[in-house]
Amino acid sequence: MSDFEETIRRLQSEKGVAGIIVVDSAGRVIHSTIDSDATQSHTAFLQQLCEKTKTSIRELDSSNDLTFLRLRTKKNEIMIAPDKDHVIMVIKDLS
Repeated sequence: MSDFEETIRRLQSEKGVAGIIVVDSAGRVIHSTIDSDATQSHTAFLQQLCEKTKTSIRELDSSNDLTFLRLRTKKNEIMIAPDKDHVIMVIKDLS
């Protein structure tokens, strides 16, 4: 089992994880554990949010960069880990 597969398996085993999406630096979905429509809508929104957050952080301090973003709503917690080559998005159900 590759490191990638092991990481996905480990994340999926966490309590409440509803889905995992991995996209490459161009925004193409590499892996998803949720249906296609949900993957596309989450990916489009979360990539925009991630890019705007990165821009805001750099405007505040040009030597700083986004390493992790956590968004919590009444129903879900979404964790985004951007990297140079890919972005991992984990959607956790809070109910």
